[in-house]
Amino acid sequence: MLYLTNPAGVSRQMRRGLLDDIAQLNALKLRDFGDPEIATRVAQYEMAFKMQASVPDLTDLSKESARTLDMYGPQAREPGTFAHNCLMARRLIERGVRYVQVMHAGWDQHRSLTTELYTQCKDTDQPSAALVQDLKQRGLLDDTLVIWGGEFGRTPFIQGELGERKTWGRDHHPYVFTLWLAGSGVKPGLTYGRIRRVGHGRGERPGPRPRLSRPRCCICWASTTNG
Repeated sequence: MLYLTNPAGVSRQMRRGLLDDIAQLNALKLRDFGDPEIATRVAQYEMAFKMQASVPDLTDLSKESARTLDMYGPQAREPGTFAHNCLMARRLIERGVRYVQVMHAGWDQHRSLTTELYTQCKDTDQPSAALVQDLKQRGLLDDTLVIWGGEFGRTPFIQGELGERKTWGRDHHPYVFTLWLAGSGVKPGLTYGRIRRVGHGRGERPGPRPRLSRPRCCICWASTTNG
């Protein structure tokens, strides 16, 4: 995250005074024009000011135990990795953030299923399980809904030449895919929905969608792209 510190010679008190003066000027414009974007801009300035104070503590892992870091895996100490971001998600949730998204990109294995998929699973399996376990042991899972999913599924059959295992892949398949949920009162072991025997199409609807209570929500998202 950029610009967490003020420029040289600018104290936090000076920054606070500057924002207060700008807010007064914006209040005059808001009174004259009634444009809600002005109020939004003031709110964003205030959020940025608060983040300058809170984010350094959020990202400081020095007080995390070795046991916790090991639970998330060897990449937990490396900023930008999925493991590190899962740990950051837990730290955000325990600070009261209501909606957190963690993304892992590069799942578009049209011709690299037998090589890249192993790496992707290695990156995500342990940290994902650790996030759920960590939330549970801290008493946060009861009112946090964890959703793990992606943009769409992949075909249940091979894409590419059957005799060329190194270039096996799976194509996009928007008709059938799986999400898993944990926390927020979700019943463990419940499977909702059906697919046809070979996984190529959706089966009969099982009934009304269950209502989910989610005071807080953490979404882990597997994306085919890097954007």
